[in-house]
Amino acid sequence: QVQLVESGGGLVQAGGSLRLSCAASGSISSPNTIGWYRQAPGKQRELVADITSGGSTYYADSVKGRFTISRDNAMNTVYLQMNNVKPEDTAVYYCNYKATWYTRWGQGTQVTVSS
Repeated sequence: QVQLVESGGGLVQAGGSLRLSCAASGSISSPNTIGWYRQAPGKQRELVADITSGGSTYYADSVKGRFTISRDNAMNTVYLQMNNVKPEDTAVYYCNYKATWYTRWGQGTQVTVSS
């Protein structure tokens, strides 16, 4: 079992910055991928960014150049640095852990961007 604890959400003005953290604990296996997804009201959950245990990253087009995902493998923690945020970034952000035959979701953290 893997547990995920998210933190860092909140209210931020457009153009501002926010950093989300996802700390994983338990039976961490390698290789794995940890990612951030988001879900806005009335919309489907979408992948924002993810990073493999080897350091490969993926970004959705909507956040490229503004968000940066990174990880500290020693601490099993993944960060999402969100810069120049926009009102359309408002959503519940979920951390997701994927390994062979296993996936786990965090409880979600609200990010609200005011215009």
